[in-house]
Amino acid sequence: MAAANPAQLLLAELTCSVCLDYFKDPVSVDCGHHFCQACITQCWEELSTNFPCPECREIFSQRNFKANRQLRNIVEAARKLTLELTKEPEVGTVCEKHQRSLDDFCQEDQTLICLVCHLSRDHREHTVVPVEEAAEDYKDQIRSRLEILKIERDAILSFKLSGENESHEVLKQLETEKQKIVSEFQQLHQFLEEQERLLLAQLEELNKEIEKSRAEYVAKLSEEISSFSSLISEMEQKCQQPAREFLQDIKDTLSRCEREKFQNPVAFSSDLKWRIWESSQRNAPLETIMKKFKDSLSSRLWLDKANVTLDPDTAHPQLIVSADRKSVRWEPWQQDLPDNPQRFDNWTCVMGCEGFTSGRHYWEVEVEGTGVYVVGVARESVSRNGGISPNPEQGIWAVQGRGDLYWALTSPEHGTPLSPSRACRRIRVYLDCEGGWVAFFDAVRGELIVTFPLTSLAGERIRPLFQAGVSVRLL
Repeated sequence: MAAANPAQLLLAELTCSVCLDYFKDPVSVDCGHHFCQACITQCWEELSTNFPCPECREIFSQRNFKANRQLRNIVEAARKLTLELTKEPEVGTVCEKHQRSLDDFCQEDQTLICLVCHLSRDHREHTVVPVEEAAEDYKDQIRSRLEILKIERDAILSFKLSGENESHEVLKQLETEKQKIVSEFQQLHQFLEEQERLLLAQLEELNKEIEKSRAEYVAKLSEEISSFSSLISEMEQKCQQPAREFLQDIKDTLSRCEREKFQNPVAFSSDLKWRIWESSQRNAPLETIMKKFKDSLSSRLWLDKANVTLDPDTAHPQLIVSADRKSVRWEPWQQDLPDNPQRFDNWTCVMGCEGFTSGRHYWEVEVEGTGVYVVGVARESVSRNGGISPNPEQGIWAVQGRGDLYWALTSPEHGTPLSPSRACRRIRVYLDCEGGWVAFFDAVRGELIVTFPLTSLAGERIRPLFQAGVSVRLL
């Protein structure tokens, strides 16, 4: 393989490892690597903590980067320099056989020909068009394929980001479970120490497998992105060539543009997720207390994320439910809606469409604004008409927030203030039908807000419940 020329070496040093193009508004992260500002912003867009370097994977606690003006100036100068250094001489424009200008293009043979070639026996019956006309036709074909290639590349980048976010979430759950295991085993005596080591070893083994799966997944997507980017760059440069040079190997160019649609690999197999849950069940109980401890541990290890949507038939007339049923907002005027028994007519509430009688589930809610909001769950049979006391005795388990304060709705007279007093804007709701409890977490800080026991359900469905004096959105 020929050694890379200086222009290629310079290009490699001035190329962003995310988009594989010249740096645009280059910035530096704390580990010293450089990226386009738009690229690093997109990589960290969905993250609120633990920001990884896309190149060396070093983790930073804060979203920090700074502009590199000197690198930007070097890139601009190098862009012009490399264009001059990589410019190749114009290909021949004269027919080798007849020494005439190559002014025509044979569509059957997809080759440049001169007037004499056109009149010859080899091309007399073929469709021949002027070279400029042929070039425009084929450029249109290349441009249409370029759009498809770019869409594919963007889709793969989306898969990559989604897979990385999923891996962070799984690793975060594993880390949380590790801390709980350590904390609870420390409260037991010496006979539990061996069990502690075994469980932590199992979690560590799963942690390594997840890291391995993530690395393989990201490597596969990065390879595909690099391949697509290189092909797109090559095709874009090809379209800038003069017509005759462009058409010299058009058949090969068209063939290179045709690629199979990328199939997104599975980031984490169902078998691996099952093994995570199974690890909490593997050790048989030693004593009654150990069984209770293990049952409690396994019940918290894995939950299904519920795709909760809002039920417009239950919404108070002052609540506007979005078309996708994923958000609701309060308005000071009432809509003209059908008066049905399922609708709340006094309390500005709306219920989720989904109801649960078994299993362990969770969902997240984001609130905006400074008004009063309530997030929780309720019995299917909860009263919808007249004055309502939002508390467990009435079949409602919820937290209420307003401004910088929030309360657990625990009694008919008033709620119980919670500490810390700072109200969270993103709440995660956990529902365990078998265990008989519902818990609320600050989804950003990972802090427990409050836990309610669910009593006397007798198989009745439990549905998500929201009161909106602000805008509420399901994630």
